[in-house]
Amino acid sequence: MKHCQPGILAQVPRLARYLSFTLKPDIDSDTIRRLVREKLNHEECVVGFGLELVLALGKDIDGLKPFPVLCGPGFTVPATPSALWIWLQGDDRGELLQRCRGLTQELSEAFVLQKVIDSFQYQDSRDLTGYEDGTENPEGEEAIKAGLVQGAGPGMDGSSFVAVQQWIHDLDHFQSLPQTDRDNIIGRRISDNEELDEAPPSAHVKRTAQEDFEPEAFILRRSMPWADEHQAGLVFVAFGCSLDAFEALLTRMTGKDDGICDALFRFSHPVSGSYYWCPPVKDGELDLSLLGLS
Repeated sequence: MKHCQPGILAQVPRLARYLSFTLKPDIDSDTIRRLVREKLNHEECVVGFGLELVLALGKDIDGLKPFPVLCGPGFTVPATPSALWIWLQGDDRGELLQRCRGLTQELSEAFVLQKVIDSFQYQDSRDLTGYEDGTENPEGEEAIKAGLVQGAGPGMDGSSFVAVQQWIHDLDHFQSLPQTDRDNIIGRRISDNEELDEAPPSAHVKRTAQEDFEPEAFILRRSMPWADEHQAGLVFVAFGCSLDAFEALLTRMTGKDDGICDALFRFSHPVSGSYYWCPPVKDGELDLSLLGLS
């Protein structure tokens, strides 16, 4: 789709760096407007605006809202909002580092770098558990339908809403389990990626079967593994024409509708959760008209 940021529909890059920024206190809106207009572009990255930033500009984006805080037995799904999210994409870690440094300096008058997560492709886009990630991802026109706003008018068409979470896996615990248990947690056989009809109702695949919702809850996943010297997991990234499908999936995972929690929580938990609006592109630049920055 010609009006969307290209990085949304592109294949997941070999390497990436996720940046989140907060606003400096008492910063004036004119400074924010100038920096956003002059310093942000969509080349080799995806840019998302949090509710904090939209409100600071005195605007409203229909459909953008706070990330929900949800709890279940032994776990919490937290909300960690930020003003600005940038997903840098590439294949050279040093080059991503330099781009991050440059953006941080250019935006420093109004924005404070809150968090940086380095991520990477693992094998053929697998999660670090070894299971394929995003098997049921929509493709082609279905990806556009699920992931991008359409029919809402100029400034909105081609935009997308994105949910971002950082999950930490206890890989030692997961790998200590018998293979049958691991397959039942995911709901697929690792050997051939086939869905298990006999998997328990808590299996992740069964909890998040997008076609089983009313309306159907299809999202466009662009998740990537991450790791540091102490921990590892998944940066879950889900683009949508709205945030409704993601919230339906997350609510089902936490057992709010039937009391059955997703088995993923046996070995993994999220430590962050944020929503952003990713503006469309017009004439080769971000279309910021709905934010009064055109």
